[in-house]
Amino acid sequence: MKAGADTAVETDAAGGRQDTKEVILDAAEKLFAEKSYSAVSLRELTQAAGVNLAAVNYHFGSKDALLIALFRRGAIELNRARARLLREAEERAGGGTPPVREIVAALVLPAIRYSFTSTRLALYNQFVAFARGDGPAEAREMLDKEVGHLQRFALSLARALPHLPQHEVYWRLHFAMGVQHSLYTDMKRLETLSGGLCQLDDLEAVAARVIDYVTAGLEAPFTAKG
Repeated sequence: MKAGADTAVETDAAGGRQDTKEVILDAAEKLFAEKSYSAVSLRELTQAAGVNLAAVNYHFGSKDALLIALFRRGAIELNRARARLLREAEERAGGGTPPVREIVAALVLPAIRYSFTSTRLALYNQFVAFARGDGPAEAREMLDKEVGHLQRFALSLARALPHLPQHEVYWRLHFAMGVQHSLYTDMKRLETLSGGLCQLDDLEAVAARVIDYVTAGLEAPFTAKG
């Protein structure tokens, strides 16, 4: 153990116990989402977490490594929720291929719900946008290349959309992810553009619109491209 590392265990609001690593991650996620990764100093982070600098170095080694750990933690939670919903859809289909709409719901609902209702993952969603802009190269590479969790969705969609060539399934899945990402990067822009006509406070209505739109795009007829 490194000398000076704060390995104390914190007590959370519910009376439970959090280890120092999780305390640091929680503080960093909130600060990075509120200000941006580059704007938060290690001194500010240690003050918010109630730990010393040695604790950050002990658990993560660097600020960049902390950013990457945040991405991994959020991605694991989000993708577990997606996998569970897809598994449930497959069970409803008797072990067969679910309808496209149910596959889409499994893909996008967790991110929508977390963005609207979960402080931790709503902050994680904002953090991803910041990481794209000023995070370290390794973090951006992870965002671009850690896509294994999407392969199961690509396979399910390929089975549900037999009229599409495999490459077209990937194109359309990529566009579907773009629609989802716009929910936590451009929603205020939508409010401004619509002059307040588009209400963002009804989670279920927003989710239904996204699912309708993405499903229609996935199910559209295929025309060979040059």
